[in-house]
Amino acid sequence: MSAAPERPEKTDRAEPLLWSQAPRRWWRRLLARLRNYLLAGIVVTAPVGITFYIVWQIVDFFDEWAAAFIPARYNPNTYLPFSLPGIGFLLMLGVLVAVGWFTASYVGHSLMRLGEQVLRRMPVVRSIYGTLKQIFETVLSSSSRSFREVVLIEYPRRGIWCIAFVTGPTRGEIAGIRPELELVNVFLPTTPNPTSGFLLFVPRRDVIPLSMSIEDGMKLVISGGIVVPETMTEPDSAGAQEVPRPVVVEQFQKQPS
Repeated sequence: MSAAPERPEKTDRAEPLLWSQAPRRWWRRLLARLRNYLLAGIVVTAPVGITFYIVWQIVDFFDEWAAAFIPARYNPNTYLPFSLPGIGFLLMLGVLVAVGWFTASYVGHSLMRLGEQVLRRMPVVRSIYGTLKQIFETVLSSSSRSFREVVLIEYPRRGIWCIAFVTGPTRGEIAGIRPELELVNVFLPTTPNPTSGFLLFVPRRDVIPLSMSIEDGMKLVISGGIVVPETMTEPDSAGAQEVPRPVVVEQFQKQPS
């Protein structure tokens, strides 16, 4: 009679496996927490640090500029054991206020008109000066609504909406081509660099004005939709009404066959 085969002895191999997985899970959880803490720290410190760095660079630039014009005897940094930042920036503000006060007077206004007449006679300088002056007068004018209105337009085709900014009513030759449309100048910025974009001439009826401020609109554009203004609320589905669908570019309606 043959002997029965010996049964393999039971081993505890499964137990060390379970015990070896526990440190790995703990290590993964620790790495996940450290990553979240790192991202939270970057989100908190990066905007503050970059803001202070930019402000410090601007103040330092004006301080270096003012050091070349302020005599050493009148410069407080000559007598102080440390550098006093902000002197150049305050001096620049004072110069701008003095220039504005002088140009508001009769003599200053006359000199400014004489200087503009000289600049307008120069072939290259007159185009640069005229364009820059018109831009600054339009943007900084308190009575103008240029670049003070955020709108929603449909571009580049039906069903795609974009955030844009109205820069003023269309005038001149372009407005005379289709006067019945009441065209407005609309600046469509690109993301994340809002300094570049497209200039569109859009009928007023195809523009949907928004209640958000210009700063909130810029935040929405620069962040690529990540930073949503607090004023934007979800519409009520029960009482929501269908919004008219304006079309900005008419050539997209009928594609050539």
